[in-house]
Amino acid sequence: MTTALVTGSTVGIGAAFARRLARDRHDLVLVARSADALRRQAAELHDRHGIEAAVLVADLSTDEGLTAVEARLTDPGRPVDLLVNNAGFALKGRFPEVPVADELRMLKVHCEAVLRLTHAAVGPMRERGRGSVVNVASVAAFLPRGTYGASKAWVVQFTEGAARDLAGSGVRLLALCPGFVRTEFHQRAGMRTDSIPGWMWLDADRVVDAGLRALARRRTVCIPDARYKTLMGAARLVPRRALGGLSSRAGRRYGPRRDGSSTS
Repeated sequence: MTTALVTGSTVGIGAAFARRLARDRHDLVLVARSADALRRQAAELHDRHGIEAAVLVADLSTDEGLTAVEARLTDPGRPVDLLVNNAGFALKGRFPEVPVADELRMLKVHCEAVLRLTHAAVGPMRERGRGSVVNVASVAAFLPRGTYGASKAWVVQFTEGAARDLAGSGVRLLALCPGFVRTEFHQRAGMRTDSIPGWMWLDADRVVDAGLRALARRRTVCIPDARYKTLMGAARLVPRRALGGLSSRAGRRYGPRRDGSSTS
């Protein structure tokens, strides 16, 4: 049986990945900051699907947390076949209203963690000649959205470049770029969701299904909905100045609090 490690596994897209992978009979390593939530999730997935679900409490905004996950990914006695870099969060406010310490914490989680954990995972995967990494980004990567959008753009560019460098090694990489996804993150962050058009909302389980299909087809970037694909295609024809104004207004209106709540 293969093993998948999922960061930010207890809620949202991470939880959807954990459910789907458990249903597909993958053993799991579940990574998040809350020990209680991890234990509940592990017990539920084990009881429902009969898989082994280990928990790893780690805060990926700290070196200690990153080092702990790196150690698990490089453990030769317990290989990881699939890494899902899902942990992330958004910040409410416009630059430079957001404290720079919060911006740096975002870069730590969205960029440094993705870089370090991907690097740790692909070494053993190359030696075995197989393995996969899914880096959860966002359609914000294709829009001017301050540090959040810039960090997600970095995830996409990094994933595409690493995938080219690893071509022929048996290791596959995918950047998954959803839009608005209905998860508990929005309620926890105090986001106003009533003004967001219904067609813009995606289901987390369907996002995961689309991502895993794209991974199986050896794609490196996946926008998991035809409507968002069309929207992003149209966005290329709109002046970036206009996109910046629209994106900024959306961020002020809908953006979550500076509490580490996660979005995609």
